[in-house]
Amino acid sequence: MITMGARQSVGLFVNPLDSATGLGIVSISFALAIGQFMWGLAQPIFGAIADKKGSYHVLVFGTLLLAAGLALTPLVQSEWALILTMGILSAAGAGAGSFSVLIGATSGQLPLEKRAFAGGFINAGGSLGQFVFAPLLQAIISIFGWVAAMLTMAATTLLTIPLASVLCRGSASSNAAASQPSSVGLYQQVCQALRNPSYLCLHAGFFTCGFHVAFLVTHLPGEVSLCGHSASVSAASLALIGLFNIGGSLAAGALGTRYRMKYILAVMYGSRAIVIAMYLLAPKTPLTFYIFAASLGFTWLATVPPTAGLVGKLFGTRYLATLFGLTLLTHQIGGFLGAWLGGLAVAHDGNYQWMWYADMLLASVAALVNLPIKEAKVGEKLATA
Repeated sequence: MITMGARQSVGLFVNPLDSATGLGIVSISFALAIGQFMWGLAQPIFGAIADKKGSYHVLVFGTLLLAAGLALTPLVQSEWALILTMGILSAAGAGAGSFSVLIGATSGQLPLEKRAFAGGFINAGGSLGQFVFAPLLQAIISIFGWVAAMLTMAATTLLTIPLASVLCRGSASSNAAASQPSSVGLYQQVCQALRNPSYLCLHAGFFTCGFHVAFLVTHLPGEVSLCGHSASVSAASLALIGLFNIGGSLAAGALGTRYRMKYILAVMYGSRAIVIAMYLLAPKTPLTFYIFAASLGFTWLATVPPTAGLVGKLFGTRYLATLFGLTLLTHQIGGFLGAWLGGLAVAHDGNYQWMWYADMLLASVAALVNLPIKEAKVGEKLATA
């Protein structure tokens, strides 16, 4: 809740940062795009460390990086400084406390039939963070300014340390992982996975998810502003995305225990193309943004539980944090392009029109690319892993 809530609310700071520093939307978008990529790059790295050493120290180190990056951001005056604080430090810290480490640590302690729901529950926590943080931070920005909001967010992230201490006390995650018999080392398992067509299809679909999520979380406030609405509409829209993704994440986790997860992913991606098309045709009123946010929010990051579940089905849980972390890296390569190209689009054309078309096309392709994945029926074991 804390790490994702902080990360998913950064779009609220784009306009205040532009006004305060004069860096311009393209430079700020590029720094945040670097952050999208760094968040993904951190996942397999910290996931591999957690697979070997346990999750507690990874969570604490990540928290300190996240808090430092946020606390230093009000001091920046150049693009390179913003890349360091928001693009590297805070993004890498958020990655260390994100899905791959948390789901990897949890899945190793649960039977197969409960892992999908557990992933959905963890993901719902991230969405709850977005629902809580977005309106709270916007209120602080409006009353006390963006610097106070950024420092408040930095201080709040430190709550992760005592939470990690409590939740990891007596945890058998690292011991459980180490005790699982495996004749395949980490390097060999990664090489096998990268030769598996089903795993590559997961990467392709998740790339689109990252493009879509990063574009919206970075530029939805800008889209709202272009349509003549206040920042409160942006904050409410981001909060609605988080609120509805709580239900979507729990639903995805529950459905993953009954239906093949590749079909769940295909439906999610396909629905995004339809929702965006309906948004483009609708009048751009605050109600339209709220309905749009709620509709997209239901599938927002609800792709995470079935994606993690499929990785676990294909390869087991021994190196789940690493292998799922690699899919998140691909997710964030798409995220880098979504955040950066959005800034280029609005700087060049004054709107995001062609980005919406690109998003619809990618969502349609992602829906199709998940269908060839070789997934065992629910209750059956896949022979290849």
